[in-house]
Amino acid sequence: MLALLDLQYAISGHLTTDLTYLLKRSVVFAGFGGQGLLFAGQVMARAAIKDGLEVFWIPSYGPEMRDGPASCTVIIGDAPIGSPVVDRFDAVVAMNLPSLRKFAPRIAPAGFQLMNTSLLGDEDAGRQDLSEMHLQCTEIAAAGGDDKLVSIAALGALAARTGWVTPASVHTALREMTGKKRPEVVEADLGVFETGLTGRSGRPAQAALEARARGCG
Repeated sequence: MLALLDLQYAISGHLTTDLTYLLKRSVVFAGFGGQGLLFAGQVMARAAIKDGLEVFWIPSYGPEMRDGPASCTVIIGDAPIGSPVVDRFDAVVAMNLPSLRKFAPRIAPAGFQLMNTSLLGDEDAGRQDLSEMHLQCTEIAAAGGDDKLVSIAALGALAARTGWVTPASVHTALREMTGKKRPEVVEADLGVFETGLTGRSGRPAQAALEARARGCG
């Protein structure tokens, strides 16, 4: 089931000096319900707004809210986006094998493929014209104490590799979206994002979680 543009962001502005120059870029976060895919897309969309970009956020999910197929597309640009239809994605974040098989053929040549090796192992996109990154997103999320952080780890890696949104704007978006409802988990969320950003193990997220348990965060 494709939700009809539940959320459209259209804010005019200029790119910051920290952003990679772009006209329009698209990414799909794909996996199954419960991995925080839609949330990660919303965080990216809000961050892009703060960077002065135009944004579409388009969720897609089946009748099973958890464990069923789910994805969301984020389109960003430095000019008004005429159509939300994407034939070829500039980047794909694949959280499981069905998503890799479905979306890898739809990545544009010279595009970017991020794979959750926790579930994909040694699988790859089967293409020679892509840039690939392998990250143990599930382990990083486990260190942060929340399964939904799987996609936040991936967002960190995506931001680092592409430069489409700035880390500072993602930090602000996470604080705004998580802090109001669950202020006790903000630091863990930020820690998982930073872990994905640097491509390291889940130690920073684990440290934030342990500090919170001691009453320090």
